[in-house]
Amino acid sequence: MSSTELPGVQAVAAAADPKVAAVRVADGEKLRSVSLPGLTLTVRSRPPARTGLPPALYVHGLGGSSQNWSGLMPLLEDVVDGEALDLPGFGDSPPPDDGNYSVTGHARAVIRHLDASGRGPVHLIGNSLGGAVSTRVAAVRPDLVRTLTLVSPALPELRVQRSAVPTALLALPGVAALFRRLSKDWTAEQRTRGVMALCYGDPTRVSDEALHNAVEEMERRVQLPYFWDAMARSARGIVDAYTLGGQHGLWRQAERVLAPTLLVYGGRDQLVSYRMARRAAAAFRDSRLLTLPDAGHVAMMEYPQTVAQAVRELLDDCGRS
Repeated sequence: MSSTELPGVQAVAAAADPKVAAVRVADGEKLRSVSLPGLTLTVRSRPPARTGLPPALYVHGLGGSSQNWSGLMPLLEDVVDGEALDLPGFGDSPPPDDGNYSVTGHARAVIRHLDASGRGPVHLIGNSLGGAVSTRVAAVRPDLVRTLTLVSPALPELRVQRSAVPTALLALPGVAALFRRLSKDWTAEQRTRGVMALCYGDPTRVSDEALHNAVEEMERRVQLPYFWDAMARSARGIVDAYTLGGQHGLWRQAERVLAPTLLVYGGRDQLVSYRMARRAAAAFRDSRLLTLPDAGHVAMMEYPQTVAQAVRELLDDCGRS
């Protein structure tokens, strides 16, 4: 769950509403719109260092966007041809026509994009909600996934941390509307600092420029007419996924993943418990674990070099094939 953004960016036209401010794009990045039946996705990309590199796809978490990967993508552009998508209703992607914000619905959007683009199999990299989505994609469509990297994946926990309870409460009917009314006088900076305090292990690591850009993005997002609905429905989708049993349960699907898997957990994560790292390492059959004691929920933004090195090692061991 992160709406933090990175410095070194320039604005481009927003597709959702001419009254809403433009989305920011980091130097060297491009945005394009992908139209599918009942679904439109915004895809962020960087040109690879050379042709012929294997494709990668980055999937953000609840409240985030493809911009959450702008720090990691350039560190891997010499080993993968990377794209990051905005899930339906987030970033610059409009809501899906069917209003389906479940984990399965988001996974279906990822699968449809990969099938339509013909880029699979990819090195699939997901954070938080995007980690749960990526787990489901890897389980049901192993042909689309070469390797799997999960940064603080939102997999079911028996004992949810107290700091994660407010996010879970968004799933309850009426809570999002109530919170919207209660917080209507909050400034974009207050909202942004609250998100950073929740998502970063050490919010003081965020530069003034990064904070400024994040505040601008927050101002843009809260003007979107579907902002709260997308948040509430996606939060409800995570809660619903936590309660699913049998073959559709996320832990059962994790056991079905065939792709070599890198798991990244932060010791100061307030949304996904650090104690889940061992369970995840045991669930994914071909896994390796990177623990970062000082990181929070978005390690790829806090420690991009460390995460990039771990991804490189995963790709090296898999022959980058």
